[in-house]
Amino acid sequence: MPSRTFTIGELASEFDVTARAIRFYEDVGLLTPARAGRNRVYSHRDRTRLKLTLRGKRLGLTLSEIKQLVDLYEAGTDQAPQLRAFLDVLAAHRQALEQQREDIEITLAEIAQHEERCRRLLGPRRRR
Repeated sequence: MPSRTFTIGELASEFDVTARAIRFYEDVGLLTPARAGRNRVYSHRDRTRLKLTLRGKRLGLTLSEIKQLVDLYEAGTDQAPQLRAFLDVLAAHRQALEQQREDIEITLAEIAQHEERCRRLLGPRRRR
């Protein structure tokens, strides 16, 4: 029994992405659909890779990081290298996000100081 295949439109609809985005993922080597004439035919493997790619994008991973992890996922038997690589990537992204949060908190505090200074300079009658 042949396995289920998908069209680019079906995958685009299912994952709420554009066909152009899917073709881009092909260009960078994340998806490798077969061809039926001029049409792309996506396998269950391609569907899974697209799902993992989109999950990685939501986590803020780069396409090269996603490709590395997806390739490790497909390598198969021993999951330990994949899991260690994924933990390393997640730790780096956590650190970057925590730094961004700290930077945002500092910026918000500076904005609050400037707002208060402006309000004081305007005096009680000129405030909004």
